[in-house]
Amino acid sequence: MTAKSAAAAARATVYGYPRQGPNRELKKAIEGYWKGRVTADALHATAAELRRNNRQRLADAGVHEVPTGDFSYYDHVLDTTVMVGAIPERHRAAVEADATDGYFAMARGTQDVAPLEMTKWFDTNYHYLVPELGPDTVFTADSGKQVGELKEALAQGLTARPVLVGPVTYLLLAKPAPGVAVDFEPLALLDRLLPVYAEVLADLRAAGAEWVQLDEPALVQDRTPAELNAAGRAYRDLGALTDRPKLLVASYFDRLGDALPILAQAPVEGLALDFTDAAAANLDALAAVGGLPGKRLVAGVVNGRNIWINDLQKSLSTLGTLLGLADRVDVAASCSLLHVPLDASAEKDVDPQILRWLAFAQQKTAEIVTLAKGLAQGTDAITGELSANRADLASRASSPITRDPAVRARAAAVTDADARRSQPYAERTAAQRAHLRLPLLPTTTIGSFPQTGELRTARADLRAGRIDTAGYEERIKAEIQEVISFQEKTGIDVLVHGEPERNDMVQYFAEQLTGYLATQHGWVQSYGTRYVRPPILAGDISRPEPMTVRWTSYAQSLSDRPVKGMLTGPVTMLAWSFVRDDQPLGDTARQVALALRDEVNDLEAAGTSVIQVDEPALRETLPLRAADRDAYLAWATEAFRLSTSGVRPDTQIHTHMCYAEFGDIVQAIDDLDADVISLEAARSHMQVARELAAHGYPREAGPGVYDIHSPRVPSADETADLLRTGLKAIPAERLWVNPDCGLKTRAWPETRASLENLVAAARTVRSELPAS
Repeated sequence: MTAKSAAAAARATVYGYPRQGPNRELKKAIEGYWKGRVTADALHATAAELRRNNRQRLADAGVHEVPTGDFSYYDHVLDTTVMVGAIPERHRAAVEADATDGYFAMARGTQDVAPLEMTKWFDTNYHYLVPELGPDTVFTADSGKQVGELKEALAQGLTARPVLVGPVTYLLLAKPAPGVAVDFEPLALLDRLLPVYAEVLADLRAAGAEWVQLDEPALVQDRTPAELNAAGRAYRDLGALTDRPKLLVASYFDRLGDALPILAQAPVEGLALDFTDAAAANLDALAAVGGLPGKRLVAGVVNGRNIWINDLQKSLSTLGTLLGLADRVDVAASCSLLHVPLDASAEKDVDPQILRWLAFAQQKTAEIVTLAKGLAQGTDAITGELSANRADLASRASSPITRDPAVRARAAAVTDADARRSQPYAERTAAQRAHLRLPLLPTTTIGSFPQTGELRTARADLRAGRIDTAGYEERIKAEIQEVISFQEKTGIDVLVHGEPERNDMVQYFAEQLTGYLATQHGWVQSYGTRYVRPPILAGDISRPEPMTVRWTSYAQSLSDRPVKGMLTGPVTMLAWSFVRDDQPLGDTARQVALALRDEVNDLEAAGTSVIQVDEPALRETLPLRAADRDAYLAWATEAFRLSTSGVRPDTQIHTHMCYAEFGDIVQAIDDLDADVISLEAARSHMQVARELAAHGYPREAGPGVYDIHSPRVPSADETADLLRTGLKAIPAERLWVNPDCGLKTRAWPETRASLENLVAAARTVRSELPAS
């Protein structure tokens, strides 16, 4: 096919779409089901309607081929685990008794059975459920979900493409099951898994699928020759099947590197590649391997992870270059639109000028359709769209909203000394122990306590004018009093105020910093039914006035025990926001760090002796390619130190990280120079404690002993056993006892019981320690 005919054939598609519905109908239906207020039939009916509406919305917008199988009640990797029959033995009875309840048991656990481990999906804030595999794993095909959703789309009269997690990525994301040797490599199961994929593909073909997309984002990471060979073998074998649809192998989030020639030569009919940001190198790499003659290329030229409008002319130029490299070029976002909110036009409170710069899922879909039209019919067919796009891009570039000379001057004046504590850790820790006088195995929590219905109602009443500020603040005071009283009675050593005034750990601060923009309807799935509204970093950052001092000081006035000041760190403020794309991330991080430094110093001046600056996203934001990591970690760790290094030696700085793999950033954790770090460890059975020990981490640490992402209440004995495991890696004088994460999403009854058990476990294990 010539470049001209390839252009004429160009069509629009997407890899996936937000699942929740315009008003988070899916979240409400699922949580209603968990509470017994919604029947299973009603839940499934709500889900079917959301899927139907999403597909119709895409088709009406001009998308030629809609995805199916991207919808999930909780997580698409968990759906893949069900599809291949890799149900852990401890969940098998629940799944066989009731498929829906068993599915949620794997995701959330029950009082008697622990859930699957949860961690971050590559370098995003989406969480997936980690498959548990071992040498005895038996795979069996269950294509019911995938076939059913395809048939729904075909019944609507739509052209549809099922989307599956690819077999190589599925195995590379998996971990050894409990009881399996830690050095077991799930990829060794590839030959056992491929026949199951072959069966699913045959079922989809029989149901009417012309194409099936197999997502292999794990191949954009650094891979060993053995892993690359496995990928080549997988697609050689799948491509050789006779009873299958056409195969489109998709990658996203970064450049493919050494995997590109392997996939380009594989006997599959198409590749989908990311051509945005770090993945832009795919363009030259594709040309270097001779393109994809005779194959379909789906070009991800619209950023599926950020919310800024596309530069249409630039994307058209990229697409024009690609026309000579494939038999057919289609247009898509760089990844699933799961990672952005649904519709920017719903944001009625955003400045109309700024709104023109924003593109959520619906607007990105329109951009994709426009680009496909321009590619197929020529730029004369989209003259109006190109003109409006140029004007919007120019408006943003010249806006005073984006630049503050005072902020830029302060950031430029930062020196290396500004990002270093005045004394080394060994000297600081002696001063802190003398000042705080904590016992061995001190207990604390991560920060937040349950956000009750009463709190959410009070916040809504304040926004609606049903109560005044004074009435709202009395409600906040009452909640802080209850939280402090509970912690004192329970025997927790370092208290928190519970954060009742905070809607979200990033949004709360963003709303008080200049340069940030908050949305009302910009919900994005983080995990399961947990949705967040990432704020938008639109301009330069500064802190007009203290943000947390008042409520922290009030909480401290209620107790003689230390109350932690609680802040969100600069890297997490970026990672859980939609960041600006018009300057380096390191520059933005430094601005945020300086704003937080002012807050840390004010907390100390107000008498706060323990200050926690959370960085759960430090690992999440780590570049997928090792070659890019040193530069990132340099500015990321500097930003944390810049925010925390202005305090006295006897002020104890904590940080917190959760739900990611930490083994490859232990040196960076060390470089943060925090006095205490708390990390998720309960689901992974203290793996991070062993990693810290192997590194020789010299500071204090609290590997979590209570999994807060499950409703189950761990017993005191179970918690004590985890704590004893932690002591095998970290000496008692440096070990803290805490939950995995904040308690915002939990209910009070389970929180009370779990923390009482946590304190009881700490006392039991403390009594077992040898007398000093």
